[in-house]
Amino acid sequence: MDFRSDTVTRPNQKMRTVMANAEVGDDVYGDDPTVNDLESWSANEYGFEAALFVTSGTQANLLGLMAHCERGDEYLCGQSAHNYRFEAGGAAVLGSIQPQPIENNPDGTLCFDKLQAAIKPDDSHFAHTTLLSLENTINGKVLPLAYLAQAREFVNKNGLQLHLDGARVFNAAAALNIEVREIGQYFDSITICLSKGLGAPVGSLLLGSKAFINKAHRIRKMLGGGMRQAGILAAAGKLALMENVEQLKVDHQNAQLLAVELSKLEGFSVKPEHVQTNIVFAKLSENVDIKAIAAQLLQDEIIISSGNPARFVTHRDISRDDILLFIEKLKSVL
Repeated sequence: MDFRSDTVTRPNQKMRTVMANAEVGDDVYGDDPTVNDLESWSANEYGFEAALFVTSGTQANLLGLMAHCERGDEYLCGQSAHNYRFEAGGAAVLGSIQPQPIENNPDGTLCFDKLQAAIKPDDSHFAHTTLLSLENTINGKVLPLAYLAQAREFVNKNGLQLHLDGARVFNAAAALNIEVREIGQYFDSITICLSKGLGAPVGSLLLGSKAFINKAHRIRKMLGGGMRQAGILAAAGKLALMENVEQLKVDHQNAQLLAVELSKLEGFSVKPEHVQTNIVFAKLSENVDIKAIAAQLLQDEIIISSGNPARFVTHRDISRDDILLFIEKLKSVL
């Protein structure tokens, strides 16, 4: 059992078979039919003109930021945003793009008044504010559709573009019981990670207009991201999109169960009502040595993160029975 992240999911036998039998070509030449099919199908399915299959969510975000912004431009984002905190400063290092982080509200949203105040004047002293980047879900929290509509109005008023880090956008859609295109309609570009809860082994998608994707395609090559017979991976990605989306609702149910059971343990402060998707956070009291607990659980092949707050993530390789067994093992080492 591995509760560290939904990135630890492994392809099942059907996915492995689809990968082994995928029709392939040289994607750098545009000749891989399975990649081409994934890109055209996903663009149409989620309401965009074009899509680009890339190696990772980090690469997808970097391409999105660099395709929207020129050198010396600035993008607005949250202090907790993955493309600000956890992507090695790629936008600044490789794109010469300045991030302007704004403190996230407890629900993951950003205050529009604070965003407005952060937009730089048209003055040679300042970076040119070009883009607002949001993340959905963010730390497991879902951004409401009404908020996304406000964000669209905000960027239109200020002449900005709007990008979505949608690494777990399918979790957001599952929580809201809507289609992803209903979220995507507010954005100029979105990323979709195929290798988290959806269960593909590798890959993400960047979606946007044809001109935007053409620019991102050129930047992908510049960054060394050209792939050859990538249809083996694209086949897994399409299967994930077609067959694994419903599993996310089960993951959410399991996260609720996990949150409730953790909340019963001494030293674990969890609010199940705040768990919206597949990520559970537990604040630990001072007498809980989470590193020692993690080491003991590892002996039973149970892997957890060892931070405080502790983060637990459910996914399709974690069943309801696994969670109940985990709780019993956890009790035994507390």
